[in-house]
Amino acid sequence: MCYSAQIQADYRKYVRAFGAHMSIREFAQLFFERAQGSNAKIPKAMEDAFSDPQSDAERAVKALIDTFRVEQTTKLEQELFNQRARLADAERSLQSKVTKAATENQRIATGKIEWTLGKLEDLRRTSPEARDSRIFPGHYAPVMVMENGHRVIKPMHYQCRLAGKPASHDVKYPGTYNARRDSLEGFWKSLFGYSHGLIAISAFYENVSRSKMEGRQLAEGEKDENLVLEFKPSPAHDMLVACLWSHWSGAGEPDLLSFAAITDEPPPEVAAAGHDRCIIPIKPENIDAWLNPDASNLASQYAILDDRDRPYYEHQLAA
Repeated sequence: MCYSAQIQADYRKYVRAFGAHMSIREFAQLFFERAQGSNAKIPKAMEDAFSDPQSDAERAVKALIDTFRVEQTTKLEQELFNQRARLADAERSLQSKVTKAATENQRIATGKIEWTLGKLEDLRRTSPEARDSRIFPGHYAPVMVMENGHRVIKPMHYQCRLAGKPASHDVKYPGTYNARRDSLEGFWKSLFGYSHGLIAISAFYENVSRSKMEGRQLAEGEKDENLVLEFKPSPAHDMLVACLWSHWSGAGEPDLLSFAAITDEPPPEVAAAGHDRCIIPIKPENIDAWLNPDASNLASQYAILDDRDRPYYEHQLAA
C-alpha cells in the first residue's frame, strides 16, 4: 500500500507540463475552510505555489494562507511560552527535590518546546525542503481530472470517501487511500469507469518488515522490526499515478473531493524489498483515455493499467 508519496505539489507545473487548468474555486474553498477552523492538512509546497500570485483570485488565496500562518504563529508562540514556563517550574522543583511529577514535566515540556520550535521554523522558512511535498493519508494533493473536455487540477483529500456513504466511512475503512486493482469492480465499482484521476509523484514510501526485506525467517523469540523504504523510479521522473476520485456531499457538512491511488501486484524489485503492492503509473500518451473512461468498456481501462510506465524502482531506507 502506498502510505506516503513525494508529490508534485505546484499546480503551475501541471499547467505547463500537461496543459491543465487550475480550478481556483476549489483551491480557494479549501483554504477558506481551513481559515475557518477545518483541520485540512495541506502540504507546505501547495501553499508556496501561491507565493507569487498572478491574478486577483490567486491573491485572495494567498491572503487566506497568510492569515492562517499568522494565526498559527500566534498559537505556537503562546504554546512555546507556556512550555518554557512549565520547564522552568519543573527544573526549579528538581533543584530542591527529585520527584516523578517534576521529572515527567521536564521531559514533556522539553519535547513540546522542540516540536513547537520546529513548527515555527517551518512557518517562517522560505526555502523549500523535500518534506514540504510529502503526503500521507488525510493530506491534500493536486489531482488532475477531466472536466468539460479540459484537463483540470483540483485539490483532493488523500483517502477516498465514496459518494453516498457517511463520513464515518473514513474510520470504518481506513485503508481507502489505496484502491486494489482486484477490487475495482467490487468495492470501487461506483468510480471505476466513471471518475478517474492522476497524481504526479517522484517517489513513494512503504512500510516493510526487516525480515522480509532481508529475505529471511525470524529466529526463535526474535521480534521483527518495521522499516520505511523510499522507492524512486530509475531514471528519475515524475510518475502519473492512476487514481479514482469522488465528490462527496453531506447534509450540514462541506463537500469533499477525495481520491485513492490504484495499486497492483508489485514488480520483482519491490517484492524483493519486502512489499506486496505497488502504485500503477500510466504512460503520458494514455492521459486523456484514462481521464475520459468508458464505463461500458472497462477492458480498455484495464488495458491502460497494463500498458503502464515501467521504471526500475530503486529503494533505500527513508530519511
